[in-house]
Order: sequence, then structure tokens, then C-alpha cells
Amino acid sequence: MRLPRTAHTSRPWRIHEIAGDFQVEDVWALPTPGGPDDLPHLVRQIADDEATVSSPVYRLLFGIRWKLGRLLGWDKPDAGIGARVRTLRDRLPADLREGPRGPDFRSGPFSSVYQLRDEWAAEIANRTVHAVMHIGWVPDEEAGGYRGQMAVLVKPNGLFGALYMAGIKPFRYVGVYPALLRAVGRQWQADSGERSAG
Repeated sequence: MRLPRTAHTSRPWRIHEIAGDFQVEDVWALPTPGGPDDLPHLVRQIADDEATVSSPVYRLLFGIRWKLGRLLGWDKPDAGIGARVRTLRDRLPADLREGPRGPDFRSGPFSSVYQLRDEWAAEIANRTVHAVMHIGWVPDEEAGGYRGQMAVLVKPNGLFGALYMAGIKPFRYVGVYPALLRAVGRQWQADSGERSAG
């Protein structure tokens, strides 16, 4: 379920200290009901990204995006983190820099920035945008317990990046996010026994 931006901005996340120059693009409630200490399970699931990759819609849309990126040079190494933009890890205060970083994606282009008990941030950069995927673990007031919440923060690369973000918006809402949320929810349910076992 899509949430208002305030669902992210009103919480005391540490990401606000680090990515204040990024805009909150999207906020979503994740179908991941759990207990207060289940964020590490969700982080591992997302970083492993098998659930996401198995969705045919997601694979199709991202396959098109990566082909365009290769064709137009959007994803070359000189456009990424450490080249076109500095990693957000360079902005971390000492306590976050010395704490757990969290896992990088197994097959995706995101790099982990930091991980805490209730939040995890990973970043990506290319010629179009520098973006952060922020996963928070929040109380679920409707169902009781806790659940994941995903926010996407972006810093478009100039006018081209802003036009790109506007151009892909319908595809994100109609194809990418619904497929992603379904896949995350299915995998979360499939892994429920593993979480219960500890």
C-alpha cells in the first residue's frame, strides 16, 4: 500500500541526517508482518533479491531498463558511486560508520550504506539519478505487531534526471511496485518458518 511521504519524514530515521538533499519519491507499506526484531530477516530477503527477480513483470521492466542503460551508457562505471557521485558512506557520522553496514545486493546494483535495529539504507547511482532505498521497521497500528516500510529517496542528475524520473513514474506505479510488493510478501510468507525457528 502506498503511504504519504510523512509516513517516512515524520519518523526519526538516521537517514534524514545523511540524505537531507534527496527528495522522498515514494513510500510504501511492505506486506511483512512480524515482531519487533525481524528487520534483519527482511534485509537479508531484499539483499538476496531472489523473490524480486522471480517476478516476470519486474524482470521484464528492469530488463528493458538495463538494456536501455547499456545502449545509452547510463550505467557505466564512471556514472556510478565513487565516480559521478560520492557514496553516502562518506557522510556517515562516526557511530554509523563504525556500525554494521548491512549486506550488498546479491545480483542487483545497490550498495548497502548502513544498518540499524530498525532501519537499513542502500544506494545506487547512474547517469540519471543518485537514489536511496530506505527500509524501516515500524509498528503496525492496524494489524498489531510490526512491518516493513520502504521509502525511495532520489537526487536526479540535472534536468535529464528529473525528466527520466517523471517519465518512469507510470511504470513504477503500474508495474514495478505492485510486482515488487507481491514478490516481497510471497517470499516473507514462505520464510515464516525460518523466522520462527530463530
